[in-house]
Amino acid sequence: MCASTLPENNWSALSRSRSAFVCLLLVGLSSKSELFAQSSDVPWLVEVTKAPANPPREKLGRLDPLLVDASGQAITTREGWERQRTKIREEWRKFLGPMPEPRPGVKLELLKTESLDSVDRQLVRYEGEPGLFVEGYLLRPTSAKKSGKQRAGIVALHQTTNASIDEVAGVSGPDSMQIGLKLAKRGLVVFCPRCFLWQDVKSLNEAVTKHRERHPSTLGMAKMLYDAVRGVDVLESLPDVDKQRIGTVGHSLGAKEALYLAAFDDRVKASVASEGGTGFRSTNWDAPWYLGPAIRDENFSLNHHQLLAFIAPRPFLILGGESGSGAADGERSWPLIEAALPVWRLYGEPARVGLLNHRQGHSVSPESFEKIAQWLEAYLR
Repeated sequence: MCASTLPENNWSALSRSRSAFVCLLLVGLSSKSELFAQSSDVPWLVEVTKAPANPPREKLGRLDPLLVDASGQAITTREGWERQRTKIREEWRKFLGPMPEPRPGVKLELLKTESLDSVDRQLVRYEGEPGLFVEGYLLRPTSAKKSGKQRAGIVALHQTTNASIDEVAGVSGPDSMQIGLKLAKRGLVVFCPRCFLWQDVKSLNEAVTKHRERHPSTLGMAKMLYDAVRGVDVLESLPDVDKQRIGTVGHSLGAKEALYLAAFDDRVKASVASEGGTGFRSTNWDAPWYLGPAIRDENFSLNHHQLLAFIAPRPFLILGGESGSGAADGERSWPLIEAALPVWRLYGEPARVGLLNHRQGHSVSPESFEKIAQWLEAYLR
């Protein structure tokens, strides 16, 4: 509300008129600003940030409060949380184990180029770890060559499949799994790196064995995180990608990687994890290529609500298919989001962390893909 501290008799009629006009103008600008802030969100944000009526809370593991410091004092500021965040992140890094730093520079070797309808697809090879080479598909909208403008970039992480990057990049497999290709058709630059479990090995166990020979004290999930970070490095090396507009998406195994990438790489500005299983007991997180048996202990102090909190305030969406066959996420995922929400609220409202339970099982339906695309487009503008 606009008001003057001067006595009424010091104001002329003209002054009052001008004051009223300025007041109305400021109110109008404020309303427009609020409208702009709201319109920049996906129109269905409220739907995915609303708590389910009665989410399951069994077998969640420890959900230690996030906004309490080592002395038991409440954390009430962003600065306090960021100090706490650093400490918890270090605990996670110690648990996951070390990976080589500094990372090699990015030099892409072009292996194959294909021109598709509106998309150019390139198979490239690059150095992942020092001396260890990895393949991935780079997908660019054909129009990107002509426009010369920088675009948003996406690291698209593939699911568990012997086809590995071929499906997510649209070389083979069902349309529902061709997430990377479909995002490129919508104007995004997409990079699809091959998970180490399918890089020059015959089985998952062989991949784990080779990894442990190089890094005896490092978990498989740390290797997946490192390789996903290298995917961001690749996108950052491209002149047609805006470094401030990089996101990630993954389904199933790829969703696990997307969660960790968003949590540990602040360059990632928006993310979607489809059916990765947010809770430790929701899928096979204890497998040797993920986190191993330590997480089975009920007293294990780390949990994924901490990773969700690390991501704040960068938009993060979980897609679940609970009530369908083999679903990994759904209402059972909400308590982990709920445990992270106090941190998100330190950054203001709305908290852009949500759960969309499409109830169609362990899948990416056309409707689900549309939500994925809308989320990434909205928050990587």
